[in-house]
Amino acid sequence: MEVLIGAPITTCLSPSVYDIICNLGFELRENCDINSIVTQNGEVCWKTVTDCVSYTESDQGLDYWGSVRLLGPVCEAVHSHFLSLTKGQFEIQYAPWFQWTSLPQLFPEIFDALKSLQSPAISLSLMKLTSCLERALGDVFLLLGKECPFLLRDLLASEELAQIFGQSVMNVLKVFIGSPCGLNLRNVLWHGFASPEEIPPKYCSMMILLTVGLGQLLKSYLQNTKLTLTHRSFVTLKNLEDLVIFPDVTYEVLSVLEEVMTKSAFILKIMLPYWEVALIKFRSQRFADCAILLLAQLETGLRNVFATLNRCPARLLTAEILAKHLNDGRINQLPLFLGEPAMEKAAVELLINLAEGYSSRCHPVSQLKKQVLSCEESIRVWALLPFPEELTQEAVRLEDNSETNACRFLITKIMDELYHHMPENHCVLKDLDSLPTETWPSSQLLCELCSTPVPTLFCPRIVLEVLVVLRSISKQCHHVSNQVTAASELRHMQWVERTLRSRQRLNYLRMLSRFVKSILQYTENLVAYTSYEKNKWNETIHLTHTALLKIWTFSEKKQMLIHLAKKSTSKGLL
Repeated sequence: MEVLIGAPITTCLSPSVYDIICNLGFELRENCDINSIVTQNGEVCWKTVTDCVSYTESDQGLDYWGSVRLLGPVCEAVHSHFLSLTKGQFEIQYAPWFQWTSLPQLFPEIFDALKSLQSPAISLSLMKLTSCLERALGDVFLLLGKECPFLLRDLLASEELAQIFGQSVMNVLKVFIGSPCGLNLRNVLWHGFASPEEIPPKYCSMMILLTVGLGQLLKSYLQNTKLTLTHRSFVTLKNLEDLVIFPDVTYEVLSVLEEVMTKSAFILKIMLPYWEVALIKFRSQRFADCAILLLAQLETGLRNVFATLNRCPARLLTAEILAKHLNDGRINQLPLFLGEPAMEKAAVELLINLAEGYSSRCHPVSQLKKQVLSCEESIRVWALLPFPEELTQEAVRLEDNSETNACRFLITKIMDELYHHMPENHCVLKDLDSLPTETWPSSQLLCELCSTPVPTLFCPRIVLEVLVVLRSISKQCHHVSNQVTAASELRHMQWVERTLRSRQRLNYLRMLSRFVKSILQYTENLVAYTSYEKNKWNETIHLTHTALLKIWTFSEKKQMLIHLAKKSTSKGLL
């Protein structure tokens, strides 16, 4: 790690960002009356706040610097107000207005951090507050919008939130958390740019009050529109395989790490308080707090390594550490450097060995693999579904359906094509036509395909967008499979009890045709077609045939392009 040793780093903020966060909001020394900001009943006087927002001369955009300067005294008054309250007074006056965030229990903890006057705790609180607020605002957006914007700045700029809270209120949020031109509190903390001493506590207090005020505005809006706010469920890791992947960290290891922290060049001295608090949180089993702090500091440390290895110290303030190439076209040296163990200490050797063999568990690629295998497992159950023993001639006639046979033929061709892409040391079926479709070893095929390593370090946005679509398809396939299983079990029971009408008996036999058991790709339309209410099995056959034709056409075009590419290469060699 000698490569990292150099002049001590005093800040990771650029001069302009440091100035707007640490200096600008303290220029005006005038006192601001707290009663003009919040009433005795805890009601936020938004006009006092929004009047401090400045606009450019053309009135087309926000004057962020002017706004931060004017909002400084307001934030100071709010901060002094909170410090004057007991925890009981704070909860009585403001607790009802945190319910809309779905995490109201977070705010008394933030109040405790403010009262402690400990900079790392206040920064951590602000990270949690901005994350909670972003999630809550996304839920509010969905009252009117269909798909929540991916980026916070796009969310704050949306017409939907402006319609609910008012544009002037949204402009206040932009000054604090919505733009790199403003305070940008969320990003400078979550990306590890700000040291504990660089975040004024008064901005944390102001964000608490803004959350209160938003809750009050939202209540009024919901009363007027008769709408109901619904919170999206949080993502949970249900697979134990995803959870139990790291070795136990003993107190002996923690002691070694505590000593290493003070000597490691990877950890910037100005950021050391974050690491110390992270260890405290770990020991007290506050693992989420620990992870929040360490994720941001991991990015800080890697950014330092990036800037040093690539000899671009200025990029310490702005670097995109996961870029494959630098702006001048040079290859990013960070991944090459991290390929070797960064430290030789026996106590962390286990962690290093684990990291070397680790593959992402939560990346969309990994999640897609799990979804595909889960879907295949669900479809495999179809072969075990109960089947009526007294089959009639109707079933034989249905098997002769021309479109059904066409589907089976296309499935055979597509499966054969998939097997040709398997490595030579794996079993490849030479004659799929002679093998019943329900006995194809699709499980083995998918397991082999899903076990193929997929690099995720330099994953471009277009790939991530495709993965989102594929995961949606897989989800719908699983939905279809579950509906088929449920419908089959119900119809079999009705068949046995002889409660099915003639048309229902025909539909049941169509559902049990062998081609259905081999389908691995469905679209969202199939969810509707296979539901108990719709029961449109003829439409399912047609839709499936169309989809298979498209799959085969795509495969033929791909093979043609590969052939043309090889032919072009051969000509070039000649």
